[in-house]
Amino acid sequence: MATPEQIEQITERVERLLLRHEELLRTNALLEQQVQGLAAERDSLKSRLGAARARVDSLLERLTESSGAAPSKDAS
Repeated sequence: MATPEQIEQITERVERLLLRHEELLRTNALLEQQVQGLAAERDSLKSRLGAARARVDSLLERLTESSGAAPSKDAS
């Protein structure tokens, strides 16, 4: 049978483990929030990148159309 001293030591260890568990739960929740925020930021940046690419593609298309319609100065 466990002595009162052993029971007290076990109780203290269990209490420390419970505190550590609560601390880890809070840390995990904060990390989850960070992950969600970073994912939202990534999605926003991907969307902005797609829009910028579309604008660049449109400009390039307009440049090639305008250069094809006008005679080149180098072709003299």
